[in-house]
Amino acid sequence: MIGLRLWRTAGIRRRPAYALVLFLACLAMFSVTRDSYAEGLPPLKIVAFGTSLTARGGWQPSLETGLSACLQRPVKVESVAKSGETSLWALTQVDRVVAGQPDIVLIELYANDAALQRFVSLAQSRKNIGDILDQLRQRLPRARIIVMAMNPFSGLRGLIRPFVGSYISAHQAVAQERGLEFVDHQPNWQRLTPGDLAAAIPDGAHPLPDIASKIIVPELVKHIAGGNCKE
Repeated sequence: MIGLRLWRTAGIRRRPAYALVLFLACLAMFSVTRDSYAEGLPPLKIVAFGTSLTARGGWQPSLETGLSACLQRPVKVESVAKSGETSLWALTQVDRVVAGQPDIVLIELYANDAALQRFVSLAQSRKNIGDILDQLRQRLPRARIIVMAMNPFSGLRGLIRPFVGSYISAHQAVAQERGLEFVDHQPNWQRLTPGDLAAAIPDGAHPLPDIASKIIVPELVKHIAGGNCKE
């Protein structure tokens, strides 16, 4: 009888420890299942379509990281961009953008149109971006298409773009006429002091990649994810 009581007492003492082990095992299984589910999601595909502000931007890896952490799914950003090119060039690149079958297209194509030496009139730029957006809407009906205004210009690069604001407004209007999205990064850049802004964009056109990431990426993550961020 004494032996039986001891066995029962030992069993009672083991039960809390056994319950704890069982709880931890279930928690581990849930964690593995949850992580496996996240890893099993297909990547969110983004194509960044633009000029040197995209080709040399350097903000794409940070966008992948930040948006992936927010949405808890893989994010892949590819670029179709070329320094010095205009919306005339972009018209010839729509097939490349479509070939990637992106979920989101980020577009900035006004900057070189606005440069005087490129000889792209405001009317022509407006027509070109309209044609590009119409093709993308038709061929990528499920994609989000987001037109962007990037950083300000200064120095010589600002002087050769005296009407850049008009080009931005035209591209914004064309996007909104089609019910598409527009993100303006300029206000965030303008919050910098003149000295910090000059240091961030030393050549007057192309921001340093690390600064561009800090300015551009949070705005894009907020716009793309909306209230769905799980960080």
